[in-house]
Amino acid sequence: MANLLLTRVPISAAPVGSSFYGDRAPQGDLMIRRVEDLQVVVVGSTNFDMVVKAERLPEEGETMLVSNLKFFPGGKGANQAVSVARLNARTSLVGAVGSDIIGDYLLQGLVSEGIDTTCVRRDPVRATGSAFIMLFPNGNNCITVDPAANLSLTPADIERAKDVIERADALSTVLEIPLEVVEAALRLARKAGKLTVLDAGPPRYCPMEILTLADVVSPNETELARLTGEEVRGRVSAREAAEKLLSLGVKTLVLKLGSDGSMLVTTKKSKHFPACKIDPIDPTAAGDAFTAALTVELAAGHDIEDAIRFANCAGALTASKLGAQPSLPTRQEVEALAASVIT
Repeated sequence: MANLLLTRVPISAAPVGSSFYGDRAPQGDLMIRRVEDLQVVVVGSTNFDMVVKAERLPEEGETMLVSNLKFFPGGKGANQAVSVARLNARTSLVGAVGSDIIGDYLLQGLVSEGIDTTCVRRDPVRATGSAFIMLFPNGNNCITVDPAANLSLTPADIERAKDVIERADALSTVLEIPLEVVEAALRLARKAGKLTVLDAGPPRYCPMEILTLADVVSPNETELARLTGEEVRGRVSAREAAEKLLSLGVKTLVLKLGSDGSMLVTTKKSKHFPACKIDPIDPTAAGDAFTAALTVELAAGHDIEDAIRFANCAGALTASKLGAQPSLPTRQEVEALAASVIT
């Protein structure tokens, strides 16, 4: 089974439907599609990241010196779109940026990655979204976000992207945009029979009627705690919180546990996947790389456990470099790391 993770068989197959996980055939009967033939739509945010290094969080009212200011393209939606593209799948982004020079810069970067940005709207009033990121010596970070133009997205934007979504094989979305847009995107994709993946970040409340629209919901520990109202610290509490969501109708959860790897939780089983060993530098887009890799591998027809192992490698490589989009790995890099850790 492990070898299948890195094998792509060029065959013709129907797009993966929204009954994807529940109706899977045994692994031996799966038909693996060429990644280059896949089309993935990402519905999400586009931000301009400002990153500094800090020893700690400042106290209230304190002015604290930081260092090494850097500027990077970011945003959970744009990060995932870039990651999908670097994994060799065709990619379309549905989002919004301001009619400003920062929006120009971010769109140019997306186009240079080969991403279809025809469904990224320019907002004439709101500025392009921005994120302010502090990196700490232990490899962790702290992020504040001004969504700005991202909040101007409406279900009408999803309707305008209907043809793009219906032609795709999979749709992934995030919680960094209005919830009514998340719901509209997932409903349209499910109606069209597409694989649907919800990256449940950043941490916020999300109604169960939205969570149950996704074939796979993928939160980190903080996001899982916010979704369930439970304290999540470590694998046991994470699994118990995930099981609470399963009891309410969520189909499949893939939990991102940071340095502890990831965990698959379904009504039939739970399984932990150890993290790849790296020297962490900046985890900013590691979760986005994970979700993108998971989506691409599932859409290609890989077994969900192999898809998670591949996603672990993508997330680890991202955390080992500075910056959101500059750190996102290529398929060749992910496959090389995956081959080195498979036993």
